[in-house]
Amino acid sequence: MELSRPHRLGRRAFSALAGTTVLGLALGGSVSSAALPYSGPGPVPTGPPPGPPGADGRRHRVALDRYSLLVDGRRLALWSGEMHPFRLPSPSLWRDVLQKLRAYGHNAVGVRLAWNQHSPAPGAYDFTGVRDLDLFLRTAAECGLYVVLHPGPYIGADVDAGGLPGWLTTVGARARTTDPAYLRHADEWLSRVNAIVARHQFTRGSGTVLLYRADTPERGDLDHLRERLRADGIEVPLLHADSPLAWEEPERARDAAGARRLHFARLAHGSTLHNVHMAFGGTSWGWLPAPSAPSPTYDPTAAIDEARRPTAKLAPLHQLGHLLRHVPDFTRMTQAPAIRAADARIRVRRLVNPDTGAQAYVLRNDSAADVTSTVPMGGTEVEVTVPARDAKLLATGLHLGAGRTLAYATVQPMLALSVGKLDLAAFVGRAGEMAHLVLDCPNEPWPTRLDEEAAWTFDHGKLHVMVPLKEDRLTRVRVRSGETDRTLLLLFADDAASLRLWPYETPSGRVLVRGPELLREAALDGPVIRLTGDTVDERELEVWAPPGITDVTWNGERVQSGLGRALSLMTVWPLPGVPDLVLPALDGWRQRTENFEREPDYGDEGWPVADRRTSHSTTPVPDGRPVLFADDYGFHYGDVWYRARLTGASGLESVSLSYSTGAHGLLMAWLDGEPLGSHRPDGAGDGKGTWTATADFRLPRALRARGSDNSAPAVLSVLVRRTQHGQDAYRAARGLTSARFEGAAPDVRWRIMGAAAPDPVRGPLNHGGLYGERHGWHLPGYDDGAWAPGSPSAAPDGDRRQGVTWYRTTFRLDVPPEIDASVGLVLDGSPDLDLRVQVFLNGWNMGEYVGGAEGTPRTFVLPNGILRTRAAANTLALAVLSPGTAAPALGPVRLELLGSAAGGVPVKPVPSPGRRR
Repeated sequence: MELSRPHRLGRRAFSALAGTTVLGLALGGSVSSAALPYSGPGPVPTGPPPGPPGADGRRHRVALDRYSLLVDGRRLALWSGEMHPFRLPSPSLWRDVLQKLRAYGHNAVGVRLAWNQHSPAPGAYDFTGVRDLDLFLRTAAECGLYVVLHPGPYIGADVDAGGLPGWLTTVGARARTTDPAYLRHADEWLSRVNAIVARHQFTRGSGTVLLYRADTPERGDLDHLRERLRADGIEVPLLHADSPLAWEEPERARDAAGARRLHFARLAHGSTLHNVHMAFGGTSWGWLPAPSAPSPTYDPTAAIDEARRPTAKLAPLHQLGHLLRHVPDFTRMTQAPAIRAADARIRVRRLVNPDTGAQAYVLRNDSAADVTSTVPMGGTEVEVTVPARDAKLLATGLHLGAGRTLAYATVQPMLALSVGKLDLAAFVGRAGEMAHLVLDCPNEPWPTRLDEEAAWTFDHGKLHVMVPLKEDRLTRVRVRSGETDRTLLLLFADDAASLRLWPYETPSGRVLVRGPELLREAALDGPVIRLTGDTVDERELEVWAPPGITDVTWNGERVQSGLGRALSLMTVWPLPGVPDLVLPALDGWRQRTENFEREPDYGDEGWPVADRRTSHSTTPVPDGRPVLFADDYGFHYGDVWYRARLTGASGLESVSLSYSTGAHGLLMAWLDGEPLGSHRPDGAGDGKGTWTATADFRLPRALRARGSDNSAPAVLSVLVRRTQHGQDAYRAARGLTSARFEGAAPDVRWRIMGAAAPDPVRGPLNHGGLYGERHGWHLPGYDDGAWAPGSPSAAPDGDRRQGVTWYRTTFRLDVPPEIDASVGLVLDGSPDLDLRVQVFLNGWNMGEYVGGAEGTPRTFVLPNGILRTRAAANTLALAVLSPGTAAPALGPVRLELLGSAAGGVPVKPVPSPGRRR
């Protein structure tokens, strides 16, 4: 049976396969035996999940049945958190984010690769520095995370042209089709990627790449891709649009309630292949963002924000991730007959595990009010409150050790694990909620209340535990009996307290740590457990570890501890918090204007002549006029300058300039050095990321009189902020598209200039064609000693020149090495300023500020590594584009501490070469 034919199997039809045949997910006949579908005598039973992955040198088998992925014959619920390495241009910080993903419950990282970041020209590829894919995959393996790789060629992701390189606009290839011209380039790209990926495949034991995602909009393209992957030695399963177990891209949730509704709904449909898009958003720095991205900050609603800090959306993802990771019942769930809440505003979906009998209930309230209702759970009518526009995940029948079974609970299970002779089970809910948990106990229990909040009763074989959940407070109840030597410890936490619960799997057994803001690693070394992590505030440290562990170290330092009533090691003194940090003021600014290109006698002899007559662009070339599209002359990113010599311009009255840009485009024009004005496209564009407009400039009387002198041609200079290519219309023109003259019919000779050669370290999307960029004004080491003193905070109000003004300064930070500080640059001026600002830190383009635009950022995160934090100088440069209606003054410009923690990871400086002389 062909399971990858171009239609999606319905769940009922797919279920009929009974788990013994699959995969449109696998690579058909082109894969090795390590990635074949499961073909055993019956469904794999529920059991312990596979351990954390690593490059262990052993062959592994990856398969799939209708319930879940199977890794070496064990069920795996994949809980992937997506991050894009190209949006964090500091390889040291990749480890920081990957460790956080693992700590917050993820067992996999979803990775997209942007072709345009790696390929500045046809046949040229770069996988070094901030583009080092090999390093990223090694780091993911070291952090114990599977990798789900999506190399495109098209990735979407609000990236310029969806990740396609700018040069592809000029080669006549129709992207995302079976056009041979396109496939030739796409194959070359994938082969370069696959040469690296093949070395890191989990099936070979040489890495943790588990799944390979495909961009295959056409069936023929899918067949071609299979052949490509087979030739390149890729043997891990392939995900594509018609895979039976689809890799879905759920809409982004804006808050914690939205995250619960979104991911619980996927769980209710039986999915065990989950992806959080985005777990970490990062920065669309340089000219990376597509027109659909409103600012350099990519997904400000991500669970881990651009400054690498947890957000309010993180708690439910942390809880669900650890549930899927530590409670194997959820890896083999089927939909059960529907049940109804007494109040119809609560919708209920029920799942059951056929092996264990455990059941899951997803309760959803889409109304605008909190709803309290009874719900039949485990044969009992249970009263539950679901907050407005929120959801709950409840369970019955979970085995919690020593014959004790969860009858029901009004709070969500988060984890269940065993440490030595101790069984631990954590349940979570919202602060202010009353948690009611009921255990079926085969023998009369001996409960002990370890915290004052808990209360309990025992009646007819059921232990009822009631706990009011308090803000950032953990409540513990110990349960023993005379029939077993195993102790059950029940933990109750609200969202805040749950974010300080850290289960960790070591080769010698599992541990559970409570207290710090982050646990990065845990290692058992004889009688010592060695912990590394982060603290922000002073925190007590509690550790549940296997027998024989008597001592604790934290970040390499021994901490005094003793055995507590909860059978844990408790520190005598709290872990220290992070000390206060003081950031320097930004002063010593120097200023210089550019716009030399506007002058009639500017030497443009080295500029390309814009005289082509045909183009591969989807934008029509005006009849009888030259092609002025920037891409056709090799200028794919950033600003472009045009200069036209007008011979026979006597009587010229007006100039009309048609142009095409991405979001926030801008045009400025001068004639013989005198400003004609500025123009911005209006409206919502064409819906595909392109804005077109025509700027009509009527010449002032003085310029018209000057045009009557035929001794020298008039010179028209035009600066276009062309911005990005659309994701779905990447071949639409950028830059000028045509020019029309009224009052005269001059002979026109055009030249064009954009970005200089791509920066060999920072990549092709780092800079554009401003004079200062072409001459290194944004780079450290540039000698600005001859520039005039001048601050971007307070330019003279009368200085309303049209054009570009640069500001430069240097500053030093001295952050202690044991502190991880995230620093931002804040532009505190009025958001209505009609200015464009390009921010450069040590030569790296951190993004663009667009005055007056909705959603534009006023804080730019400066990633450590590019930002030198250890007593080293940093160069800050700002390129300010002013349309001439206001002075190029930004208001206060300052550094701001966005967050800090005691801990972090070692950070290596990112190479930031200065100006080449």
